[in-house]
Amino acid sequence: MKNIKVRTSSPYDIIIERGGLDKCGEFISSALKSKKAVIITDDIVDRLYSQRLVKSLADYDIKSDVFVFPNGEQSKNLSTLSDIYDFLCEKNITRSDFLIALGGGVVGDITGFAAASYLRGIDFVQIPTTLLAQVDSSVGGKTAVDIKGGKNLVGAFKQPALVVCDSDTLKSLPQTELSCGMAEAIKYGMIRDADLFRLIENHDISDINDVMDELVYTCIDIKRDVVEHDEFDKGERMILNFGHTLGHAIEGWHNYTDYTHGMGVSAGMCMITERLCSKALSDRLKNCVKRYNLPTGTEAPIGELLPYCSKDKKRDAGDINYIICPETGKAEIHRVTVAEFEKLMEG
Repeated sequence: MKNIKVRTSSPYDIIIERGGLDKCGEFISSALKSKKAVIITDDIVDRLYSQRLVKSLADYDIKSDVFVFPNGEQSKNLSTLSDIYDFLCEKNITRSDFLIALGGGVVGDITGFAAASYLRGIDFVQIPTTLLAQVDSSVGGKTAVDIKGGKNLVGAFKQPALVVCDSDTLKSLPQTELSCGMAEAIKYGMIRDADLFRLIENHDISDINDVMDELVYTCIDIKRDVVEHDEFDKGERMILNFGHTLGHAIEGWHNYTDYTHGMGVSAGMCMITERLCSKALSDRLKNCVKRYNLPTGTEAPIGELLPYCSKDKKRDAGDINYIICPETGKAEIHRVTVAEFEKLMEG
């Protein structure tokens, strides 16, 4: 077992252990005093893991109910959130009780926001079951839902009380989901750790599981460091958005259906690197993402993507922040007007 302590305004532990799902009752009972929880998950993860988690909690006298919603980004909306609130009322959840997010990034985002807003805030635990959620979205306290105006535009900062990462749950992932998570892992290598990037580019989708424990730990530790320095996303934490401005635009252009978040991030990283960095670095990044069956671009015309960028939550007044990596392991934050950003991307 590995344990990473996150020292934010509300400190918490991240436990990384194979087989950790079946020990969640023990881990959670050590972190929280409450004996009542609601597990929030999607229909795919529910079939795989809910009953194991319910049993583990029951072994430590924690009573739990399960709320299940349809999988996919399309469910991360105000309608699903309202259904969650109603379920919590039905189960008489109080401020002394807690929620558990069991699943990927969508589950973690909407559960975290429900925890931040229900009764003006209750505790929640993250149990991420996808690579993307383990290395990125389960850590750091960003929670949100999507609205018609854009992705993640309604949300709150809410740190979990505990995160449990069980690498064994990644074995059930289809290859597309594994690839999606690898986009975020590649991002971490690009923005902060050249050795991590080198490790990733020396493997591919067929053998990355051989170094998965090292990869997950390293990515989480990088995010921990960034979040501790800038919990509320006012400065350094912006580097975690490398590839995301264009990536979110690509997801939106595809109506959040046939293009995963990881595919969007991969394409976004490659597109901005191709336009603003050296050809050698661009080629190296493209070759790396291809090893994980990820795209280097999109068929969407750049002119049709730019309106999505202008609505991005990373906007500040009339300006937009974008991230480039002039070399592996180093990120730079640039702030320009929306018009200047559009000119850069069209060039």
